Amino acid sequence: MKKTIFVVDDNDTNLAIAKEVLKEHYRVMTLPSAEKMFGMLEKVTPDLILLDIEMPVTDGFTALTSLKANAVFASIPVIFLTAMTDSDVEARGFQLGVIDFIIKPFSAPVLLNRIKTHLDIDELIRERTAQLQCLQSAIIFGFADLVENRDQTTGGHIERTSTYIKLLVDAMMVKGIYVDELEKLDMESFISSARLHDVGKIAISDVVLNKPGKLTPEEFEIMKNHTIEGEKAIDQIAGRTENVEFLQNAKIFAGTHHERWDGKGYPRGLKGEDIPLHGRIMAIADVYDALVSERPYKKAFTAEEAVDIIMEGAGTQFDPLISDVFFEIKDEYKKVLLEGGV
Repeated sequence: MKKTIFVVDDNDTNLAIAKEVLKEHYRVMTLPSAEKMFGMLEKVTPDLILLDIEMPVTDGFTALTSLKANAVFASIPVIFLTAMTDSDVEARGFQLGVIDFIIKPFSAPVLLNRIKTHLDIDELIRERTAQLQCLQSAIIFGFADLVENRDQTTGGHIERTSTYIKLLVDAMMVKGIYVDELEKLDMESFISSARLHDVGKIAISDVVLNKPGKLTPEEFEIMKNHTIEGEKAIDQIAGRTENVEFLQNAKIFAGTHHERWDGKGYPRGLKGEDIPLHGRIMAIADVYDALVSERPYKKAFTAEEAVDIIMEGAGTQFDPLISDVFFEIKDEYKKVLLEGGV
């Protein structure tokens, strides 16, 4: 498939020449102004933008600034088209994020070679970045699974709670519950990072973690430390990676999934909407899975009994709005349970 290039210039001759040179190699869209470019960006995401500097209404510098300020468009590489050779112009362009300059009037070989070079480099960077992110995710997920394997009482907990969270978030979006907050999140990162919510258990003694019976008050205090220890572990990982958003989400999940709506949770006794949305969502997924799972000190509750317990805690242990959404999708939770979290 041909890569897409926007050519943005207020000069019809320049647009025609650029299209003639590039059309055999790329899908070319010519646009006479920055305003037309932004309108087209709502429909098409190009692989590269050739942007004229000197245009009426919105010049190239202003347009580039707007592109880089928008998270959706910021990663699109931009080459300036210009008849100016002033070093100050170049310095300003590079400072704003342009990747190169092509001087007008341009020759066909120069235009083609510059574009090919930058698209090849950009594709290579994307491939390498994807490979590194895949490796990083595999290591982090493997770490989470290692922690779960230490806890002999919670097999499959990570996979099930991740599924429960996705079901709950999808339903919240449909119902319009906390949509403004949810729309600001990268959902893939948000849901994946939930896998690390219990990572702090790596610091809990096996004597406590795998005790074949109910914990004493003293042992429970030790177990509660897994929230803080989880935050510490994720901070250590964050110091060795650049996937900041994923780890920020993971840290919030780890540190807040045992907070309660009424302020009686741990580790900080946060109350109501002072508890990050991550923690309020995970609280329901985590407790539901604990209730329907067998433990050395208790039998598994039925799905119906678990729903009743959670709804009794709406407004005290759990966010009442999220609890109502959970109640509406309780049958989907039961299906996950019956299918083993798949």
